[in-house]
Amino acid sequence: MTLVDKCKKLCKASEILATMDTKLKNEALYQVGLSLKEYKAFILEENKKDVEKAKKDNMKESLIDRLCLSEERIDDMIEGIHNIIELKDPVWKSNELWTLENGLTLSKMTVPLGVIGIIYESRPNVTVDAFSLALKSGNCILLRGSSSSINSNNALVYAIKEGLKKSPVSENVIEFIDDIDRSVVKEMLTLNEYIDVIIPRGGKDLIQFVVKNATVPTIETGVGNCHIFVDETADIKKSIDIIENAKVQRPGVCNACETVLVHKKIANLFLPKLYDRLIERVEIRGCQETKKIIPVNSAIEEDWYKEYLDYILAVKVVENVDDAIFHIRKYGTKHSEAILTESLTNANKFLRQVDAAAVYVNASTRFTDGGQFGFGAEMGISTQKIHARGPMGLNELVTVKYTIIGNGQIRE
Repeated sequence: MTLVDKCKKLCKASEILATMDTKLKNEALYQVGLSLKEYKAFILEENKKDVEKAKKDNMKESLIDRLCLSEERIDDMIEGIHNIIELKDPVWKSNELWTLENGLTLSKMTVPLGVIGIIYESRPNVTVDAFSLALKSGNCILLRGSSSSINSNNALVYAIKEGLKKSPVSENVIEFIDDIDRSVVKEMLTLNEYIDVIIPRGGKDLIQFVVKNATVPTIETGVGNCHIFVDETADIKKSIDIIENAKVQRPGVCNACETVLVHKKIANLFLPKLYDRLIERVEIRGCQETKKIIPVNSAIEEDWYKEYLDYILAVKVVENVDDAIFHIRKYGTKHSEAILTESLTNANKFLRQVDAAAVYVNASTRFTDGGQFGFGAEMGISTQKIHARGPMGLNELVTVKYTIIGNGQIRE
């Protein structure tokens, strides 16, 4: 089947799905959850093929972790589906209703986007998350994963379609591009007639490729050069625990911390403790002031821009909160930024002046996630400002239409 044929099927299915009752959509999601459980062994076997090839190709350990599935991770996918079932349907809702002087009654109603195309790298869980959010919000979805996860994604889409066959929803609401030729992606990016929005989810190169080549509207998601600033008033133990979590728990994800900024007045006390906690697992690259305090490799200008997605951390000593904010403005990617402080004044300044999709006080950047925010899952983390920003859940996958009720009014 050609790409255009798949898109035509999605468009036709979207006409029905857009107005489908919530109970029917939830029943379809429930059946998909059962199907994922039924085909768990098959999915894991196919994922094993991808992981073995990734190891053979010397893929970084942190990226193999993103690729790897387990029974627990599949169970998490199923739990995510159940969480989405419990969420309110975002379609055909309105909190704005008003009547004009001429008697016309207007309402601003939410409606699905239509057909969503998502292009993503190495994370099979995105297949299930993206499908589930799209279905609940009344959207059909076209998936294009990376070649490194081709077997895993094929298996997951097969299980999803088998579940849909037992539900009130057509299996045609989801299509997967199993052709790994990049020319197919270029074609996808220009199918304005069939696709309403493209969401790229992956590294900088993928996102920039999509943004530069797409004629279909795009929502730019998250390269994550995330910073944590340790203020002079910070609780040292709490701060080291937070940084360890933000860097080490899953370094291959976009909300992991890549740079730590340390106030100069606390640096001599703080940096040796951070060094002792991380050095056996993390390569630390420091500025010249950092190197005077702890024995680490030199950070060069490129390091401040870097999304490592690896066990590497850049560290810089800064003058104060204003200096930290200046650094983040210059090098950050507007994803997730954090301040560790006991100063309400500095916390408020950081919250107000740092331009990012998520800004934290005394917490790990790892919480920037649709599931953690209570959205069930996420389509991606948008770092742009229109029309969505931050983790994209159900409410970010609808647009609006105005309904106008009259009684014979004409415009003079």
